[in-house]
Amino acid sequence: MTTQTTSRKTRVFIADDHAVVRQGMKQILSKTSDLTVVDEAENGQEVLEKIDKTQPDVLLLDIEMPIHNGWDILTRLKTTHPQLPILIFTMHPEKHYGLRFLKAGAAGYLNKTSTPDQLVTAIRKVAKGGRFISPQLAELLVMNLDDDPKKPLHDSLTDREFQVFGMIAKGEKLKDIAKKLSLSATTVSTHRARILKKLKIKHNSDLIHYAVQWKLTP
Repeated sequence: MTTQTTSRKTRVFIADDHAVVRQGMKQILSKTSDLTVVDEAENGQEVLEKIDKTQPDVLLLDIEMPIHNGWDILTRLKTTHPQLPILIFTMHPEKHYGLRFLKAGAAGYLNKTSTPDQLVTAIRKVAKGGRFISPQLAELLVMNLDDDPKKPLHDSLTDREFQVFGMIAKGEKLKDIAKKLSLSATTVSTHRARILKKLKIKHNSDLIHYAVQWKLTP
């Protein structure tokens, strides 16, 4: 008598606020024999509500998400689900966001300009406990080992400051930022003051110009 065994497919959860993007990723993964999409979400709240029910092997996460953005989701899940590999899949360039997300616990960082093969490779690698680092991000990691005096000023921002910086750069009001991040308005104002000081600027308009200059907004 022979026993037939079948290998278990890697369960992928897709979190992206664009339905077209989610559909495209599902089509790509449907062509593989070892990956399957178990659920999807269009905003951060859905991710947090569904993650326990679906028990995915990999979370494919965009940065720009309504209600709770990718940064919030990552930091929360690293506390509640520390073993869950989270692969960031976004339009934001590796140059300004990749290192921050890897240091915060992401298993990999992939730009949406990547090929379908790269996406599949990345998912497979993080599902096995590895980390996916693109050639561009690998180069940044090497450069980051040196104390380069030419590093941009925004590299000196803390993760929370960088998050607040991005929201101000998109034109969000401080009270709205405070609500979204569950912080007091005073705390957000303090972050803003520190950001302006570190970037050596004085006004929000300067901050927005800085973000555009460095291509820090989508």
